[in-house]
Amino acid sequence: MNFDFSDDQKLLKEQVHKFLSDKCPLTRVREILESDLGYADDVWQGLCALGLPGAAIAEDLGGSGLGALELCVVAEELGRAAAPVPFSSSVYLAAEALKLGGSEDLKRTWLPRLASGEIIGTLAAAETTQAPAPSNLATQFADGKLNGTKLPVADGMDAGLAVVLAASGKGVSLAAVDLSGKGVSRRPVETLDPTRGHAEITFKDADAELIGEAGAGWELYRRIETGAAVLVAFEQVGGAEAALEMAKNYALERFAFGRQIGSYQAVKHRLADMYVRLELARSNCYYAAMMLAEEGADLELAAATARVAATEAYRFAAQENIQVHGGIGFTWEADTQFHYRRSKLLALSLGSADRWKDRLVGALEKKNVA
Repeated sequence: MNFDFSDDQKLLKEQVHKFLSDKCPLTRVREILESDLGYADDVWQGLCALGLPGAAIAEDLGGSGLGALELCVVAEELGRAAAPVPFSSSVYLAAEALKLGGSEDLKRTWLPRLASGEIIGTLAAAETTQAPAPSNLATQFADGKLNGTKLPVADGMDAGLAVVLAASGKGVSLAAVDLSGKGVSRRPVETLDPTRGHAEITFKDADAELIGEAGAGWELYRRIETGAAVLVAFEQVGGAEAALEMAKNYALERFAFGRQIGSYQAVKHRLADMYVRLELARSNCYYAAMMLAEEGADLELAAATARVAATEAYRFAAQENIQVHGGIGFTWEADTQFHYRRSKLLALSLGSADRWKDRLVGALEKKNVA
């Protein structure tokens, strides 16, 4: 069985890599870090010009009509660059929610605008530091109105559309909200990675439109989250590889006691350990990508496995990259901070590693029972 990407998908990967190398070097990421901007608009507009936000959206809805595998190769390159863009919020989450559960009217209203990058979308699920669950949702959706507060919401200050997880009667529903409408207020919140803006969004009798069936939102949310976990895992793999490359290059350039520090066994072992974790995560991501593309029976298991392995690989690579750089690696001037910040942010963006380990165990138990 061939788990590799096709030649066309590899060509797409190369094109995205070249664009991000030219337009989004770490110097551009630093500019966003040191500014009050939530993302790099020039980089985002460039991605939109390439048609990437609409890669997996049907052609009759303004997209390119490609699929999940194409998004996977794009995600890996975005992670490699630590790109300060709202791609994951708009594409993996908001657009996917509409694709999976939106009515024809909702799709035709929002998907062409998301595909072109005219607006940015986001998914608002969490309300506290606790992971969202049907039992702890305070936000309420009823009679076309939404009330409650969501925190933190990725790219919430810049988004024009929010897909909101809310209690609805005796169940949970997903609702689409135009963030430019009445009854919506928001304020920025600080995170460890300011290159990806976050917000607190409060809804007070805000107009909202149901996505999917009333009361069936939790199952839909879980499916959206599962697919997004695969794509974020590819971002983490790209970031881990970039951190490994940064550490390797520094180990070859830096001399101590008349020798390259990369010639010392302790440094070699660090790099080898980073590589092993990276390749383990990559293999899990490839299988998860196949399950996502085919809506395979093992999607839940594969996504959780990829998520756990990629989170660990990126965390380890980002930390070890700093260690290889020594004292300079801890300074503001060092570029090591970008992947460290992003690794921490992505580790929590869809729930903690512990939560995904629980989902992995649950998927294994379900499979063994079957």
